[in-house]
Amino acid sequence: MGRKRAVCELNEEDISKVIIVFTTTPDRALANELADRLVRERLAACVQILPQMTSVYFWEGEVRRDEEHLLLIKTTADRYAELEKYIRANHTYDTPEIAAVNVDQVDPKYREWLEGWINR
Repeated sequence: MGRKRAVCELNEEDISKVIIVFTTTPDRALANELADRLVRERLAACVQILPQMTSVYFWEGEVRRDEEHLLLIKTTADRYAELEKYIRANHTYDTPEIAAVNVDQVDPKYREWLEGWINR
């Protein structure tokens, strides 16, 4: 059997540029501060702050449960190192979650807008 073709095929150069970075914060105030500063500093074009959620995780020898906000940070791969450094320097956690995923497919107009803001 042959492989099915993707509905929208993009070349490696196109799909490797846009990433979404995840981080969590203990409160809405820090989430707002990080989001505003990341966009103003052009480390991200958009940051979505999700409503408070419960995180269950292992830390310092025990399973913990805390209320947090998840940030979805839209940026480009070439800005990741600077963004990661910024989050580490401005976060209240000793070990903040900083995880990035590649975006396999993205609307060309959205990518153009995102790169236009970050690279301005």
